[in-house]
Amino acid sequence: MSDINAVAIEALRSRLKAATIYTPDSEGYKDVIIRWSDTGMKYAGVVVQPIDVLDISIALLWAEEYSIDIAVKGGGHSTAGTSSSDGGLVIDLSRMNQVAVDTERKTITTQGGATWKEVDEAGAVHGLAAVGGTVNHTGVGGLTLGGGYGWLSGEHGLTIDNLLSATVVLADGRIVTASATENADLFWGLRGAGYNFGVVADFTYQAYDQKDPVYSGLLGFTADKLEGIMDALNESLAKPDSRFGAMCIFALAPDGSGPMIIVIGFYNGPCEEGQKKFASFTALEPVLNTLDMIPYSVVNTLQNPQATYGDRKSFKGVFYEPPLDPHFARVIFNDFMAKIQGEPDLMTSAIILEFTDMRKICEVPLTATALASRNPTQNGIIYLRWTDPSKDLEHRAWAREAQSKWKAELDAKTKDQGVNSSVPQYINYAEPGDSVVSNIYGENLGRLQDVKVKYDPKNVFHKMHPIPTGSSVSKKE
Repeated sequence: MSDINAVAIEALRSRLKAATIYTPDSEGYKDVIIRWSDTGMKYAGVVVQPIDVLDISIALLWAEEYSIDIAVKGGGHSTAGTSSSDGGLVIDLSRMNQVAVDTERKTITTQGGATWKEVDEAGAVHGLAAVGGTVNHTGVGGLTLGGGYGWLSGEHGLTIDNLLSATVVLADGRIVTASATENADLFWGLRGAGYNFGVVADFTYQAYDQKDPVYSGLLGFTADKLEGIMDALNESLAKPDSRFGAMCIFALAPDGSGPMIIVIGFYNGPCEEGQKKFASFTALEPVLNTLDMIPYSVVNTLQNPQATYGDRKSFKGVFYEPPLDPHFARVIFNDFMAKIQGEPDLMTSAIILEFTDMRKICEVPLTATALASRNPTQNGIIYLRWTDPSKDLEHRAWAREAQSKWKAELDAKTKDQGVNSSVPQYINYAEPGDSVVSNIYGENLGRLQDVKVKYDPKNVFHKMHPIPTGSSVSKKE
């Protein structure tokens, strides 16, 4: 960690009147550098918690004046430390977490430091919901700027497809609005590569009526039911329903009794219809069944017990072309269980596979937003969790090896189908530097380079999948 000199810190304090400032000797400093994953924590030279856009602007101009590295922290869920800076400035948006609902226009506006919990709960008060994440303590910023899948994506597309406008503070301190009619090129870039252009102080989303509860909950199965579960999940994609969604989780049972397969089910409709939708799953005799009518805002809490703060974590995105081969799934399941049962420190790890109706998402042309991965390819995550720092390299190497098996399976399948699989990967599930995800922006890269040069020519925002440009000035972290 490099120290920021006292003169620079004093200059920052003199300019920021309402923001909270933490330096390494401040009380509470260690609390504000904590991240969702211990692997994402770095020792910042200074942390600023702004209360408005002017504070953000002042902090950015100060960092430029003193040539200080910048990171932006919203929810802080990056396992790779992209919301942290070693010795630099962290703009921590956690005090900017207000949410406003416009019932007439059916829009929800949220500040950049809010989590989806605040959005879900504010919307629910008025019988509205926005397309948000599936873990409610995830920050709105990271999920949105990378695309944003949620339980409502089958009906309404991605989070970015429902983004109406954003307030952005640029590296040079300017405060601008990005929308279809203002700074439209920036608005285009924010929707899929938005980490690259500025600090987003607020987002306005289109919301939808969600007065009724939804049919949702957990199904738990013993390992011998894997092939039957895969058949049922594949059938759900073969006969898609925009109101239906599911996640399949390979994990160990919480009571330590052995391998388990959890299916999180979702159906945005009445109970009887939901029961029919999940009949093929319940026929497999789950050992756990919590499916019931629950408020939409509760659905996004179902993964919270597994996605708690703390410990060391690694995310590796996996991508598959449906139908998912049950034999391949069995090989992956057995390998994963052998690994985490053989190493007790990994016992809370999981593989999470998503089954989403992609039709609405694929209706949007590939060049309409910066997101390069609009295709029927489904997403998943190898989620490793451990406590021993000396095992970091070993566990990440194993995860990369497991990830490469999914890539080989995808390449073989798409080759057989004559489909180009060069950009199937969802940016939010791709850790920076991930060699498997080698082509993040696809055919949108050229236009993104132009937007980057226009709005961030000095490459101040470079933490998360930086856009390569000839004029970018590389900054050391």
